[in-house]
Amino acid sequence: MKPIATLLLAVLCQSALANTAPQNIIMVVGDGMGPSFTTAYRMYADDPSTAEVEETVFDRLLVGMASTHPDMETGYITDSAASATALSTGVKTYNGAIGVDANKQPVQTVLELAKMQGRKTGIAVTSQINHATPASFGAHNESRQNYDKIADGYFDVKINGQFVLDVMLGGGWQYFIRDDRNLVEQFKAAGYEYVDDITQLDTVKAGTPLLGLFADKGMPWALDSANHMRLPALTKAAIRQLENDQGYFLLIEASQVDWAGHGNDIGSSMAEMHDLAVALEWLEQYLVKNPDTLLVVTADHSTGGLSIGANDNYSWSPKWLKNLKASPVEIATQLMTIKNRGALASDLMGFELTTEEVSSLNVIESDEPRPLHNAISKILDNRSNTGWTTTGHTGVDVPIFAKGVGSERFRGHMDNTRIAQTMFELLRNKK
Repeated sequence: MKPIATLLLAVLCQSALANTAPQNIIMVVGDGMGPSFTTAYRMYADDPSTAEVEETVFDRLLVGMASTHPDMETGYITDSAASATALSTGVKTYNGAIGVDANKQPVQTVLELAKMQGRKTGIAVTSQINHATPASFGAHNESRQNYDKIADGYFDVKINGQFVLDVMLGGGWQYFIRDDRNLVEQFKAAGYEYVDDITQLDTVKAGTPLLGLFADKGMPWALDSANHMRLPALTKAAIRQLENDQGYFLLIEASQVDWAGHGNDIGSSMAEMHDLAVALEWLEQYLVKNPDTLLVVTADHSTGGLSIGANDNYSWSPKWLKNLKASPVEIATQLMTIKNRGALASDLMGFELTTEEVSSLNVIESDEPRPLHNAISKILDNRSNTGWTTTGHTGVDVPIFAKGVGSERFRGHMDNTRIAQTMFELLRNKK
């Protein structure tokens, strides 16, 4: 190819990329949400009165799959910190690393680049806001366990003289209101609005910096929250505060899909997936009205080895999961002080327990709710015919979902680092 033709092609390609550069990027992580979770949710959400199995928002947005392994000296199975760091920096690292490479050196995140460019930035999560995934986008630390130091960094570290995060929504009182330091008061003194009740979000003046903490650590389970959901409220509030002429970058995390997977808790798993699905349905409509926005959704890994079907009966029955009045963790807590547990358990689980199921609860003697939680989850597993292979993470590829400006660049199979690298490219090619 002649030099002038080569130059012309490069200019045209660069121009095409600039025309697809989004003003706003919304990154959503379904923590622990492997492909079995999105498939199970399709069946859970299905209308049994119709002949077909209806598609979900996950089906509409699906564009590809991603591999998730950490730095190979660590092995093939990632934790949330290493995978979130890959998704935020485009760099592989060791399990436990927060925004640092395998040599424990800080690496720029896509959120930090957005802030350097003058965009607003935020996180909205159902875990504590200094947990592995949000921390990997807004902080740098050699260990995810350094919760206090990560929280301190949200206040102490500045980019161009500004706080890294304009909006922080989730749990975390324990780490922000401490005997040695009250970060809430410091943020308030620095001009941030602060709310500690999720119902107060609508009262905050749009466009102002906002810190919202709604629990000591992680927020209550979706099943224990008003209307069995809270991520849609966090999502809407975060965007309301972030919208501006320069654009924004928002990380949203459905954190507790992972926690339900670790607990082999199919009831909470599907409720957490529904919480996320409703938020994504709202975001779908938001993109229609805001065509300059890119939405990218993925998981950091899969948790629990969820199996839709546990034996050779070739069946899965999600109907037993739909009438839960509380999370299995909360049900277990309420049953702790009761000797004859059948009536209350049946009421809270939404169906009449058999004599054998009641006996499996009544025989448990423990000073903590975990054994009862396990027993309740086992009842739901048996009723629905759900299987699990582990209480940890698995190494399967995870789905990628995308919509909006630049979404075509996330199609096909890619490593999770490529997701971040693509977002870096889109950010750098903003007009």
